[in-house]
Amino acid sequence: REFLRAINHFAATLTEMFLSNSSFELQLWNNYFHLAVAFLTQDSLQLENFSQAKRNSILAKYGDMRATIGASIRDMWYNLGHRKIEFIPGMVGPILEMTLVPELELRKSTIPIFFDMMLCEYQLTKSFSRFEDEILRKLDSEVEGGRGDEQYKQLFESILLSCCQRHPELAKPGENFVALVTGLLERLLDYRAVMNDENKTYSMSCTVNLL
Repeated sequence: REFLRAINHFAATLTEMFLSNSSFELQLWNNYFHLAVAFLTQDSLQLENFSQAKRNSILAKYGDMRATIGASIRDMWYNLGHRKIEFIPGMVGPILEMTLVPELELRKSTIPIFFDMMLCEYQLTKSFSRFEDEILRKLDSEVEGGRGDEQYKQLFESILLSCCQRHPELAKPGENFVALVTGLLERLLDYRAVMNDENKTYSMSCTVNLL
């Protein structure tokens, strides 16, 4: 809880003193985002790994701090305004790592940041290729490392499609991007599930689909 107060104080200081054009500090903002994501994703906060009794005790005493810090990260991202482009593609990986945490409200709150990244890059370059390349590259390593699940795939698809449909210029390229990511995610999850499966034929089929 002390760390949470400290990181919230860090966020307030950044917004008040290091956001305007004359005082903006890219490295300080980068430090905030990486520190906040590292805090949110630490093992001791992943409540689903604990027994029900321990989970209930933590929730009663502290609540789920992942949702709290996730909301702070989301708000800080939107505070960046026109500076967001300076964090693309560098922040794609950390944001992806955060959204993969298996907490429903956190995922719903933070997955829309991806669309904002897409829109930000598209408005400047008429494409979001840097964002797309980075998320595809990072998704591979994250799922291989054990993160991601069917719920995440469904949320990613529904949230991003809904966002894209509200912006006509991004409707079609956004739909293609979402289909690409969800298709890759499905194959990565299938491949991970059969890595230790004794059914070698099915395992080979999943490998071929992924390739």
